[in-house]
Amino acid sequence: MINEMMGNEAVFQRLQKWYKSQCNGDWEHSFGIKIETLDNPGWIVTIDLSETEWESITLDRKISERSDQDWIQYEVANNQFIGCGGSDNLGEIVNLFFQVIGG
Repeated sequence: MINEMMGNEAVFQRLQKWYKSQCNGDWEHSFGIKIETLDNPGWIVTIDLSETEWESITLDRKISERSDQDWIQYEVANNQFIGCGGSDNLGEIVNLFFQVIGG
């Protein structure tokens, strides 16, 4: 699993650093990061790429269903990275975001 590549604590520190680097007095007023829960149970992570160096990225939906609780799907559409996954896949979703933006 991708979680093994980078520990959850490190990946969330990296996400905080990425967010902070986008904050320029304007971006954070219109854009940002949302981490929400799903009722199946799971997570959905939405990260705005508008007005960043990655706003031109597009990516068709990728799906990996390993079990009912261990699954991932992600895409980049409408200047947003959108990743969903099972209840134990939050760190993996964030790691996939960094893979998509080439980081």
